[in-house]
Amino acid sequence: MKGPLFYSKILLFGEYGIIKDSKGLSIPYNFFKGALKVSENPDQEAIASNNNLINFAKYLEEIQDQGVVQFDLQKLNADIASGMYFDSSIPQGYGVGSSGALVAAIYDKYAEDKITVLENLTRNKLLKLKEIFGLMESFFHGSSSGLDPLNSYLSLPILIHSKDNIEPAGIPSQSTAHKKGAVFLLDSGIVGETAPMVSIFMESMKQEGFRNMLKNQFVKYTDACVDDFLKGDVKSLFSNIKELSHVVLDNFKPMIPKQFHTLWKQGIDTNDYYLKLCGSGGGGYILGFTQDFDKAQASLKDYKLEVVYNF
Repeated sequence: MKGPLFYSKILLFGEYGIIKDSKGLSIPYNFFKGALKVSENPDQEAIASNNNLINFAKYLEEIQDQGVVQFDLQKLNADIASGMYFDSSIPQGYGVGSSGALVAAIYDKYAEDKITVLENLTRNKLLKLKEIFGLMESFFHGSSSGLDPLNSYLSLPILIHSKDNIEPAGIPSQSTAHKKGAVFLLDSGIVGETAPMVSIFMESMKQEGFRNMLKNQFVKYTDACVDDFLKGDVKSLFSNIKELSHVVLDNFKPMIPKQFHTLWKQGIDTNDYYLKLCGSGGGGYILGFTQDFDKAQASLKDYKLEVVYNF
């Protein structure tokens, strides 16, 4: 048995800000993917994933009482008992939605009266899916917006206007011919944990100064970046990303691994590239934006870079 593939995602803009109703833009990233599988000879990873699914199924049974979503738990438990696991190339703790893809796969296969990708996705249906996915993914993160699984499930770019206003988005099509600019992933080589980063953020939110910075700088530049990106206004986009990168370096230091503080500043000073958080930070991938990928690669020659999108 092998189920359909679900892809990883990248939140280009909006990490932390979407908690406070900034705009956000999330895109599927097909480089990493996962599917539900049963194997005759499971390896250690498959066994660990199967154990994880046993606990997840218990959690899904608990949340059914809330009446938001119902699952065919008999079928799910039978499949888990026969050794089902989530076979995934999506790295965990890297900010690219490993738990989101799993949640999407489980919903797709076991939810009753599920909202399918093929029907007319009204705003209400999208919000309903987001609510269901947020509830399901909370098992992994303590709390979840539901956007990662939504992205994985729909395999479409999603534009977040605010908590209760989301829509599928068309992003400017990319051709690699004669395009020097790129969005790229930089591998920090460190596994990040979402929950501790979110609790640092929530603790900071108790300070008025931090809340003001978030509203007047972080959200302002995030919203501008989303608008510029969707319009394809590269010149304005890079001036806003530079500001955003600066704001993050000044105010989100705990979320940036220490050994990257200098590299982060170097990008802002040289304009060769600008870095920003990918997901909650603390490790995993760091997102980079550059108008000249060759130049960025030369500056960051000690690191592994993956291009996600070309300008």
